[in-house]
Amino acid sequence: MDVPGTMTGWRVRRPGPMRSRPLAQFTMPVPDPGPDELLVRVRVCGVCRTDLHVAEGDLQPHRPSVVPGHEVVGEVVAWGSRVGDGFGLGDRVGIGWLRRTCGRCRYCLRGAENLCPDSRYTGWDVDGGYAQYAVVPAAFAHRLPDGYLDEELAPLLCAGIIGFRALQCAAVPDGGRLGIYGFGGSAHLAAQVALARGAEVHVMTRGDRARRLAVELGVASVQGPSDPPPVPLDSAILFAPVGTLVPPALAALDRGGTLAVAGIHLTDVPRLNYERHLFQERTLRSVTANTRGDAREFLDFAAQHRLLVTANAYTLDEADRALTDLKEGRVVGAAVLIAG
Repeated sequence: MDVPGTMTGWRVRRPGPMRSRPLAQFTMPVPDPGPDELLVRVRVCGVCRTDLHVAEGDLQPHRPSVVPGHEVVGEVVAWGSRVGDGFGLGDRVGIGWLRRTCGRCRYCLRGAENLCPDSRYTGWDVDGGYAQYAVVPAAFAHRLPDGYLDEELAPLLCAGIIGFRALQCAAVPDGGRLGIYGFGGSAHLAAQVALARGAEVHVMTRGDRARRLAVELGVASVQGPSDPPPVPLDSAILFAPVGTLVPPALAALDRGGTLAVAGIHLTDVPRLNYERHLFQERTLRSVTANTRGDAREFLDFAAQHRLLVTANAYTLDEADRALTDLKEGRVVGAAVLIAG
């Protein structure tokens, strides 16, 4: 398969508010795959809130002028000398957030590779998918379920996977009551998984369009972001990166309930009151990245249960506008960049 010598895309020129235009378009050589890597022609790349945190500097830069993007759907066009027989030219594959782990530390050896101290991440440590080509270690490339368009698959590769892990961390009991705070790309997928598993879902979010989407998906109730739900919750997930929502979410939990914070970045959490927020064995926990096992389990679920993916399409040339729209709350569901 012919591969051009150069490609276009976007880099984080200087992290800062979106109004300062931190992203810059570029032309550069197409990357060469390493010995254990695939070269992927990007078809679609999802626009994740983590990309916004990288662009605005909420996450400390790991690589100067990095290419953001870690929800990549593309086709294999070349590979390195140590890649086995598992991939062929034209195969559709996914590139997610988790790019590489050491495989030797005590976390990797116990199945918690998401906690590996030497983990590396697409679009943060290495260049990602806001470009026409990207590389990925073959061991971390994802097989994708049939029956979905490329633009539907892209949000599954981070928003879907992280939402799925957040559900696991929230320990939703069978038939339990789940509260979801914020209703964007990840939340609207996690809600569908929870509903398919028999949970009663209550959504706390801003924005009429997001609330309408929640109702269309079949949730039991919808209210404002800090409003109490109509019933005590067994579990809750905070998707919005807003620390002031932690106290009302904890207060909404029933005895023994768990609140999982799903974002990689959160504004400061106000002071908590022990008796009101944590007593009676309420649990507050974070969600850190994902394992490849999480990804496989979620993508298998998506193959068996057709998920409704609300994807707002932008061209690759509109990446800065897509991130600005995400920041300003103008994206309902997920946003994706169509690269080709």
